Amino acid sequence: MILAHYYQNAEIQDIADVIGDSLELSRRAANTDADVIVFCGVHFMAETAKILNPVKTVLLPDLDAGCSLADACPAEAFAAFRAQHPHHYVVSYINCSAAVKAQSDLICTSSNAVSLVQQLPADRPILFAPDQNLGRWVARQSGRELTLWPGSCIVHETFSEQALLKLRLDHPGAEVIAHPECLPNMLDLADFIGSTSKLLHRAETSDATAFIVLTEPGILHQMRLKLPHKTFHEVPGQDGCSCNACPYMRLNTLEKLWHCLATLEPAIELDEAVRTRALLPIQRMLEMSR
Repeated sequence: MILAHYYQNAEIQDIADVIGDSLELSRRAANTDADVIVFCGVHFMAETAKILNPVKTVLLPDLDAGCSLADACPAEAFAAFRAQHPHHYVVSYINCSAAVKAQSDLICTSSNAVSLVQQLPADRPILFAPDQNLGRWVARQSGRELTLWPGSCIVHETFSEQALLKLRLDHPGAEVIAHPECLPNMLDLADFIGSTSKLLHRAETSDATAFIVLTEPGILHQMRLKLPHKTFHEVPGQDGCSCNACPYMRLNTLEKLWHCLATLEPAIELDEAVRTRALLPIQRMLEMSR
């Protein structure tokens, strides 16, 4: 089975068996009968598939396809941070390493973070990691106070407010839809905020015929395929750069995908003790998300 995140290159999306966000891909990885899972995404996603499927072969086309969020939250530093908040319930965004998941009580995605936090006991303090922008948005939506690990996504922090305002002036009827990993000033300018799958659903159900999309531009491929009669505008990074394209996601290519299918390499391997500890908060997420 080939799984592909919405942020992958269009040609990889076109040949994948399943395209989705982190929550959908986690569900499909947990339920597949396939012996081999090729995860076209980034390292933490393939790790999650291996955590859920220890006896299956899980491949990642490029092992260097990492994540700025996961890299900025090393397990040792996170352990020290947790030790400073010993009574907190630890909710970790799925964009983290297996070693950080193993230190967590619950894993969430941007699709279910608000719902999961709302289900937790009101008198229990919560530590949220590693994305502080998502954490601030979850706190605002859930009404819960969260202690935040100071991490952020390099892609979602690069969007230019000036460019967004110009796009709104040039396309006054367009709806601004944004991923909650964006900076607060960008979210304040959005008409709708949601995960990648929810942004796609919003585009499908909204009466608007034009959208300004504040997230990694890979999702625009699916939007344009599903909604050819609608128009989608991506927001450039600061100084007009194309920094809104995730450099890690784009390390996967068709050639590397072909190679890993032919050789069954590179494969994801995990320490079993870490894997079993990381499995519990993921299973808890899947159960609470039903």
